[in-house]
Amino acid sequence: MRPESMVTIENLRKCYGETEAVKGLDLEIFRGEFFGLLGPNGAGKTTTFGILTGLIEPTEGHISINGFDLLLRPRKLKARMGFVPQSFAFYPTLTARENAAFFGRIYGLRGRSLTDRIHVVLETVGLKDRSEQQVATFSNGMKRRLNLALGLLHEPDLLILDEPTVGVDTQSRNAILESLEALNRSGVTVLYATHYIEEAQRFCHRVAILDYGKLIALDTPGVLIQKFGRSLIRIEFQEVSDETLLREMERFGSVRVLDDQKRKIHLETDHTENALKSLLALREGRGVLFKTFDIVEPNLETVFVHLTGRSLRD
Repeated sequence: MRPESMVTIENLRKCYGETEAVKGLDLEIFRGEFFGLLGPNGAGKTTTFGILTGLIEPTEGHISINGFDLLLRPRKLKARMGFVPQSFAFYPTLTARENAAFFGRIYGLRGRSLTDRIHVVLETVGLKDRSEQQVATFSNGMKRRLNLALGLLHEPDLLILDEPTVGVDTQSRNAILESLEALNRSGVTVLYATHYIEEAQRFCHRVAILDYGKLIALDTPGVLIQKFGRSLIRIEFQEVSDETLLREMERFGSVRVLDDQKRKIHLETDHTENALKSLLALREGRGVLFKTFDIVEPNLETVFVHLTGRSLRD
């Protein structure tokens, strides 16, 4: 039986002058799914989120949410949507409870319903004991947790998050991820953009990879790893490497040069053990010095590098 659609995006385009930030994106997100959106900087993730939340007008395309056209019924649909942006969206001079009360009233909550929701969302993100503390005194991680709490006040069916764990401490990061996992189990559809690829591999049911505004891969993390995953040997040479050395390395796998000096190299291979032996023999024979050298077994990160030629943070 086909899963029920929560978000359907068809031929979505957004142009800024001659720059096309999103290029004919087609995407379907199922109800109750924890869906990941991955891409290097400039891939079109934030623009797509801006269009979904009504902050940016598309150049072309159609979006339906829960079966309704977003452009025809934006107010109704946005009322069932929660958005947690990269930037902090609260008043730092207010307490956590005061911020929640202010935004809750914007959502139309009043009286006991508002009080109860404030209690629930602050407890959900682990800030109940800090509810009367001025937000300006919060750590970066606590501010991220408050950002999430404010997006949950009106009990959205669809929660959209743009880099919700960036720059936070481990404790806050775990609290945010545990909260999102529990919300998803309760039936909330989660659309999630992150630069931490291990988060996507652990939590997302399916992952879409964008690059230069286009969808280049879509499937479960497991299938993507099985289909595209290769071992990745990351090397930084002590000195500038020459073309002869790079050509020799191409016998062991696919070589990508990451910097102008040709010191940082990625070597993708399906035969890790043989490649390592050959690299060590090359080092001994030519006197090549490695500054750093590590191996990444096939995972979502190596899939991303294979498909885009870049790491997620590039």
